[in-house]
Amino acid sequence: MPALADITVKMADGTTNITYTGIVPSAGDKTPAVWRSNSVGGSIGQRPELRVQSASNGDNSARRITINYSYPSLFTDSNTGRVSVDKRLNWSLSASIPVEMTDADLAEAVEQGNNLVAATLVKSSMKSGYSPT
Repeated sequence: MPALADITVKMADGTTNITYTGIVPSAGDKTPAVWRSNSVGGSIGQRPELRVQSASNGDNSARRITINYSYPSLFTDSNTGRVSVDKRLNWSLSASIPVEMTDADLAEAVEQGNNLVAATLVKSSMKSGYSPT
């Protein structure tokens, strides 16, 4: 199992890095590991957050991995100057990982699945809020 570490990814401009700092490691099944970016927002509730949780399914034939991501849109009140969360994009991915799948097949499935989610067409669908037509 992987150890908690910071995650650095590219921002929308394709060149600027943003780091999500590992805040809380998972304490075991059904307890998420948590990352937050300190580059956005002034308080914890105003920051983007990633959570990754795992657990065995009912008959222990698979592991359920659930990934939740939340990104805030901040609003500054022109009268008070107070910054608050106006809207929040919430994104979720859940995968059932068979425990008896070969390492090679699992590695290929994970790479292709993640690359498909990162594909331009899928990103465009998420940005527009519509499936390709």
